[in-house]
Amino acid sequence: MNPINYLDVLRLAAPEAIVTVTVLMVLGVDLTLLRGKSVALRFNAGALLSVLGCVAAIAGLCCRMHSRGAGYHSDLFHGFLIADPQTDFIKIALLVLTAFTVLISAAGKFTDHIGEYLSLILLGTIGLMFLVSTEDLLLIFIALELASLSLYILTAFSKHNRKSTEAAMKYFLFGSMAAAFLLFGFSLLYGVAGSTNLHEIADGIAGKGLDPLLLVAIVMTVIGFGFKVAAVPFHLWAPDAYEGAPTPSAAFIAAGSKVASFFILAKIFMVGFAGTEGSALWHDYVSGWTPTIAVVAALSMVLGNLTAIVQSSVKRLLAYSAIAHAGYMLTGVLANTADGVSGMMFYVITYGLTVIGAFGVVMVVEQATGSDALANFNGLSRRAPGLALCLMIFLLSLGGIPPLAGFIGKFFLFSAVVNSSAGHLGLLWLVILAIAMSAVSFFYYLRVLKAAYVLDAAEAAPAIKVPVLTQVTLVVLALLVILLGCAPNLLLRFL
Repeated sequence: MNPINYLDVLRLAAPEAIVTVTVLMVLGVDLTLLRGKSVALRFNAGALLSVLGCVAAIAGLCCRMHSRGAGYHSDLFHGFLIADPQTDFIKIALLVLTAFTVLISAAGKFTDHIGEYLSLILLGTIGLMFLVSTEDLLLIFIALELASLSLYILTAFSKHNRKSTEAAMKYFLFGSMAAAFLLFGFSLLYGVAGSTNLHEIADGIAGKGLDPLLLVAIVMTVIGFGFKVAAVPFHLWAPDAYEGAPTPSAAFIAAGSKVASFFILAKIFMVGFAGTEGSALWHDYVSGWTPTIAVVAALSMVLGNLTAIVQSSVKRLLAYSAIAHAGYMLTGVLANTADGVSGMMFYVITYGLTVIGAFGVVMVVEQATGSDALANFNGLSRRAPGLALCLMIFLLSLGGIPPLAGFIGKFFLFSAVVNSSAGHLGLLWLVILAIAMSAVSFFYYLRVLKAAYVLDAAEAAPAIKVPVLTQVTLVVLALLVILLGCAPNLLLRFL
């Protein structure tokens, strides 16, 4: 056995190391130099340090991508830690989403523990970065739990809000149960294949057919990741967690965790379970993981969109919308092609940018009015015109209106799914269902826009003042949503 070269490990994990140093700096500065200062000053200083750390990590990743050129692949400990252009770009996307989450958090008034809050966001990001950097079941599980533990605590960070505590408890209990299912599935997979490396697992199960233990492992893995991405019927924690959590925490759960989870979900099924796909084609059903994913995707799209219609809380509406979008994203895994993964990741990243912006608007309204009830958005276009315009861009993108990024994402995603079964269009039934449910989603998105642009605010409605940093962040996010809709190749060429 070759000796471990820790310098190689540090080189490969340099972006994660930079973010770890940032965590220590944020905590140290907040607990020493800024001790006793105002919450606003501490939040702005902590946010600045956090964003600079993310920018430094992004610069390191860009330098690695530029210096090594296209097609590089670094591998440590037989797939335990890897680096390639696609993985590094997904890390960049995670860091960008983290930076935007931190920026919209800076105006928050939900906690006095600024250093701890920002550190947990960064620790969650480190877990997500390791999650996309591995092809080994052990590190997948460890990284997933590091990210999850950070998210549980972030959900409970609003100590004066009982809903926050309740949401965190539900999230923790459901997440723990999901982790148990996932670990059990991974252990069965190791028992069947004799390895924890995804490529060796594929070789180990090749030609064995659907062994009963393998079938149970597939189902357990779907259940475990179903909880993580809030897909039906494993979604029950999501509405309460989104509603009760501090709004920036909910944004991070909806954006960053989805990017990493869907990337590794696609890798596990397409690489680790290669040869056991089965078929979800219309009138050509064959047992395997694709019909299981197809059922989960269809249920998520239908239940998420139909339940969102009756919500009076905008955060719960966005939670059920996230469940529906998880169904759309799962269709990219079903395509089981490179185009399917590219389309899915384009969709997930642009969805992350959009939903952070939507939650940013909700946070401003919530802090001004005291709640996220739909009635509090009445007359928003006259009380805060710039805020209402940003909200319109974000919601129309989520609905899939051209030329915004949400439309282009759905177009690429659904095209890849249809082309994956070219010849008999067997997955067309799922695409038709997705398009129909997208049409349904217009109803509840337009309800919010109707409140903002058509209805009048109550006479006693308070004025809405948007902090400058928050307004700039939301405008940048809105411009990115428009830009990536008009010029999608800016993102697609890296995927």
